[in-house]
Formats: sequence, C-alpha cells, structure tokens
Amino acid sequence: MSDSRLFKILYYLLDKGHATAPELAAEFEVSSRTIYRDVEALSSAGIPIYAETGRNGGIYLLQDFILDRAILSEKEKQEVLTAIQSILATGYIDGKEILTKLSALFNVNTRNWLEVDFSPWGKCAFDNSKFEILKTAVIQCKEIKIVYENTKSERSTRIIQPLKLSYKSKEWYLKAFCMKQQDFRIFKLNRILELEVLENTFIPRPYPEQNNDLQKICSRIVLLFSKEMAYRVYDEFDETQIEYQKNGDLIASAEMPVDKWLIGYLLSFGAQVEIIEPAYLKAVLAAQAQEIYKKNKP
Repeated sequence: MSDSRLFKILYYLLDKGHATAPELAAEFEVSSRTIYRDVEALSSAGIPIYAETGRNGGIYLLQDFILDRAILSEKEKQEVLTAIQSILATGYIDGKEILTKLSALFNVNTRNWLEVDFSPWGKCAFDNSKFEILKTAVIQCKEIKIVYENTKSERSTRIIQPLKLSYKSKEWYLKAFCMKQQDFRIFKLNRILELEVLENTFIPRPYPEQNNDLQKICSRIVLLFSKEMAYRVYDEFDETQIEYQKNGDLIASAEMPVDKWLIGYLLSFGAQVEIIEPAYLKAVLAAQAQEIYKKNKP
C-alpha cells in the first residue's frame, strides 16, 4: 500500500467533494478493490471517510473535515491556482498533482477554464522535455552542453551556465553565461538542437538586463498589408500597432529583429505585403524573392 497514494486520494476528495471507486481507480491507475482497501486504511487512521452505495453513491469525506490552510484571501487563492494552471502549459510534469493539493488545501474547487499552449503546431513532446531539462538545470545551477544553430546557420557546441528562461514574442529564450565567449548570451530554445546536463555546478550571476540582446537587435518595421491579410495581421500584431486604412488595407508597425526569420515571414505574404520602413529592407526582400524565382521557375 502506498502512503503517497493515500494522501493523493485525500487531496482529491477534498478538491472534488466525492468520487466513485472506478473514478479513483482510473485516476491513480489501480484497481477498484485497491481503492476500497485504501479507504479502509484512511478510515482506520481516523480520517472521516465513508462510502455510500446506490445510484448516487460514492466515496465521501465528512463536510466539516478540513486541513490547515494558508492564510490567503479567496482572490489570492484563485491567483495561485491560475498561475499553476498556466505553468502546466510549459510541460511541468508535477503541476497537476500540485494543483490538486493546493486546491484541496485552499478549499477551492478548480475549474478547467484556462488552457495555454506555448508549443508550436506539430512540436510538443520534445519542446516540453527540453523545457523541463532546462528548468531543472536553472534551478539546480548546473552547467549544460548544447549544440546550437544561430541565425547565420552556423552550428556550434558550447558549455553554458543557464540563468533564466524567458518568454517573449511567442518564443522561449534561455538567458545564460557562455563559457566559450566568457559573456552573457541569449539562446532561442527552438535552435537548441541537443543538450546535456553536466555535473558541474556554478554560482549564478545576475543577468545584465540593461544589455538585453532581445532589445538591442530590434529595428522599427513598418508594413502595409492588403485587406485580404487582415486575419493574419491581427494574429501577429497588437491592435495598438495597426492603423486601419479606408480601403481596408492595414499598416502595422513594430520593433522587430531584422534576420532570416523576418525575411521568411514577409515572403510568406507573397505580393500582399509592402515594406514602408526601413527602405533597405525592400532590396533584401526583393533579392530573396528573385533567388526563389530562379530556383523554381518552370
């Protein structure tokens, strides 16, 4: 018999109010007979738990049974639970169990009203596993070895000290100290192709936010989109960045890094986008489009 499962059953009932034996059996991956044995064990330990038979029967705790709870307001309890629900989106494997325990301790029934998924279409399991490994390395202050592909399609192997995971503009980044460059760097998680947690530990140093590379490399981009692309424009830009034109076209402006991703992104609109600023970007985009034409012309 697992003491851990007994506590989990207790937390589950505190959260949900009651449950059937098959429901608990499915939740904890045991047989219904095992659940009934667990109920007997809890009852023998002085927990006011009982089972009712019949159509509306189930396993219950006495209504006045509570556990000591943290001194938090109802709003604060909901904020904590909401934060944990959001963290589940990162692939945090223990999040569901913690959510159940805290909702039971707070005496607040959780509702499945929030769903967040940061992973791109078609990429979930590997990204979540990568996030979990990096999170552990950051918390335990362990160096990691990575194989990284930069924006120039250059692949390198380096050892870094991971300091912080950062989410910005629909992408995850890792802020770290690079042992090879002996300087702070930001790595895009999508471009970390391989990673290995090493045994070496380090004393974390504060990342110099004033030198944030995510901000340094950005330029002001102004684009004119045809009205047929409105659905995509509103997907990518905030309403405050969009100026609606009388003919239905849209002008969007934002601070963005000028790199290969941006060129590919603009090319995906075909003839439905026109660059207003910066002027030099017109030539870059036109040259890339010409190369595509040469390779694919009939």
